[in-house]
Amino acid sequence: MYHPSGVSHLWYFAYGSNMHTGTFTGRRGIEPRRALAASAPGWRLVLDKPPLVPVGEAFANLRRDPTATTLGVLYEITADDLAHVDLTEGVLIGNYERVAIRAAALVAPAEPVDAFTLVSDRRVSGMFPSRRYMACLIEGAEEHGLPAEYVAFLRALPAQEETDEAIAFRPLLEDSLRHRKPGE
Repeated sequence: MYHPSGVSHLWYFAYGSNMHTGTFTGRRGIEPRRALAASAPGWRLVLDKPPLVPVGEAFANLRRDPTATTLGVLYEITADDLAHVDLTEGVLIGNYERVAIRAAALVAPAEPVDAFTLVSDRRVSGMFPSRRYMACLIEGAEEHGLPAEYVAFLRALPAQEETDEAIAFRPLLEDSLRHRKPGE
């Protein structure tokens, strides 16, 4: 796990359910110093990541694409917070990989910053996200002021009802993630 030495705060770019305050602050217990609507040029949002536990639903992912730009939220957080994101997103067991990207706030000053985000080489076709999961993305985009066109794009993506497996697994997942930050 990489922790920049001498850096008290760094940027994390969220593009999936971590855009939603209820997920990032509530479920993960992370209080960002700042949260800014942002763009990440050179990356395309895809919903093709299979779950770590087979619940029959896909999750958000990024794919490199020089013609695309993904919108999301830049969170200014501590290195310990980023380590907690890694832990709760399964970076240590290969569910995602932390990568460095360039991102910029959508409002002035829109200077690009170095940020970290999570991507996965694990991909699946023919699987869709649940409507519940997509609601987290949409609500997160709205609460952080992402453009209406992007929210409309998210609303138009195909989604399915939450599977029985996901419904049954969620309480266990919620219990294991609830505010389990290092030192707590």
